[in-house]
Amino acid sequence: MNVLETDRLLLRRFTEADLDNLVQLDSDPRVMRFLTGKPTPRAEIEQEVLPGILADYERGPAGRWAAIEKATGEFIGWISLQPPEDGSTAELELGYRLLAKSWGRGYATEGSRAAIHKGFSELGTRRVWAQTMAVNTPSRRVMERAGLTYVRTFHLHFDDPLPGTEHGEVEYALTREEWAEAERGAGQHSCPAAHTAE
Repeated sequence: MNVLETDRLLLRRFTEADLDNLVQLDSDPRVMRFLTGKPTPRAEIEQEVLPGILADYERGPAGRWAAIEKATGEFIGWISLQPPEDGSTAELELGYRLLAKSWGRGYATEGSRAAIHKGFSELGTRRVWAQTMAVNTPSRRVMERAGLTYVRTFHLHFDDPLPGTEHGEVEYALTREEWAEAERGAGQHSCPAAHTAE
């Protein structure tokens, strides 16, 4: 069952059959450059990452959704509204990770807008936020195009920092009120093709 559908994407829940999809995604050093800087071992995805994704579904309606390209039926990555540990939906963290071959086509923005729309219109979300390395310009552009605005730059300590860590992390956010105002200003057309597929 699809959680969301946009013009070009189907967003569905992950299943245990998606192990190879996640391994393919996280094995590309380009994809992991601003995350861990190295591929994620298959065993870690099998024993920690995928079980964690599936466990989130047990806690509530938010989580991480596999992004499927309609034109090809292929897995191209994921979009998420990540809940806190208690599974509540009041504040959700926007995330996205796509295969490199799908970069530059607006998929991350399209999926993010649909997810944000779901959060505010269906899940009772009050605030959506996201963060990335300050030097991760492409990701920051997605946040801005999805409607989030810059909140702050902050610094975390890492034992093995990635190149660029010295410039800090950035947080972006969007409140329900800001989203509603933007929707009114756009004449309810900011996300025209996104709808929940029940």
